Amino acid sequence: MATTQTQRSTAARRRSAAARRRSAAARRAAATRQENQRTPVEQVQYAAERAGLIPVGAALTATDRVAGTVAELARVYGTPETAQKRVERDLRRFERQGTTARNRAERRIKRTRTRVERELRQRRTRARRVVKRNGTRLQREVKAVSRDLEKQRRAAQKRAQEVVNNRVTTPV
Repeated sequence: MATTQTQRSTAARRRSAAARRRSAAARRAAATRQENQRTPVEQVQYAAERAGLIPVGAALTATDRVAGTVAELARVYGTPETAQKRVERDLRRFERQGTTARNRAERRIKRTRTRVERELRQRRTRARRVVKRNGTRLQREVKAVSRDLEKQRRAAQKRAQEVVNNRVTTPV
């Protein structure tokens, strides 16, 4: 029996929803027909009327919202005692939120600073290693070139000595 009742209520909801959809579609169709039947003069009148009514409606909506806000504030801050308690509670809450935001920002800044310092240290260490490695390599190359030049100097000196000795021993 419960199943039958559930099925009936579900079917009723579906019929009701379908009727609402048909009704909305019928309203839209009627509005379209009415708009199409207007003369150009009536269309201009309608546009002018809308141009005047829209700001009035917006002002009334704003007035309702302000009145609602004032009513809410009057409810919240009804008596001086409740207003005092509410203001103190709100101030403490704002202070806590401010403290939390400040602490979060300080932690984020500290993390960023630590990360930047670590990256700089790593870059400095890598640069020092590269400079040291290149300096060592340069010293090695300078010594090798120096040795090679010394060998060539000695060989040239030896050849020069031999040339001098050959001239001396050979009569001219």
